[in-house]
Amino acid sequence: MNLVSNWRRVLKRAWSIRLMILAGILSGLEVIFSLPDIEERLDWPQGIFAALSGLTTAAAFVARLIAQGNVNEADDEEQA
Repeated sequence: MNLVSNWRRVLKRAWSIRLMILAGILSGLEVIFSLPDIEERLDWPQGIFAALSGLTTAAAFVARLIAQGNVNEADDEEQA
C-alpha cells in the first residue's frame, strides 16, 4: 500500500477526510451522552449522534468519489 503523492494536501483539504473526522467526533459524543448521568439530564432522542454519524459517513463516501479541485490541483502542478 502506497500513499498518494500529495497525501499532506489531501489530509488538509479533502472533504472526505473532514467528514470522517466529524463522524468520529459524533460517534464519541454518542458514547459520552449515553452515560446514565448525562442521559438523564438531556431530553434528546437516543441514537441521535449515531444517526448523524451514519449520515456523515455516507457523505464522506460520496465526497471521496467527487473530484475536489482544491486537492487535485497539486497533482496537475506536480505533473507539469
